[in-house]
Amino acid sequence: MTRLNLKVNGKSHSVTADPQSMLLYVLRNDLALRGPRFGCGLGQCGACTVLIDGAQARSCVVPVSSAVGRSIVTLEGLGTLDHPHPLQKAFIQEQAAQCGYCMNGMIMTAAALLKRSPNPSDERIKQALASNLCGCGTHLRIVRAIKRAAREIA
Repeated sequence: MTRLNLKVNGKSHSVTADPQSMLLYVLRNDLALRGPRFGCGLGQCGACTVLIDGAQARSCVVPVSSAVGRSIVTLEGLGTLDHPHPLQKAFIQEQAAQCGYCMNGMIMTAAALLKRSPNPSDERIKQALASNLCGCGTHLRIVRAIKRAAREIA
């Protein structure tokens, strides 16, 4: 166990963890963040997606030691209840969630996409989300939500 300093959602946190422990477990168990979720544990479903230095990352396969000194943003860090991020607001307005389990990954992946491509086409959105698994079938609403958020951000 080692003392590690992490910058999560703009705040510094000191945690004691095995440096090889996955970032997801530290975020959920030590920092009590519930946005990133455990899905597959293999980096394949996207439920655990966070932003590290602005790029999407699957926190279930990222050793916490590799996140030290980097900026980590979780779903909770995008916006607040009083001031939700345009993506969070758009997902609600478009009723994009059904069970909601994949939404963390969808929103965080979309946030990274909109930083790279502020006005993505439907095809570009679908490509970006292709590795995020969702069994509910709200894909069309998710695409609409991302397009809505892109218009608001622009």
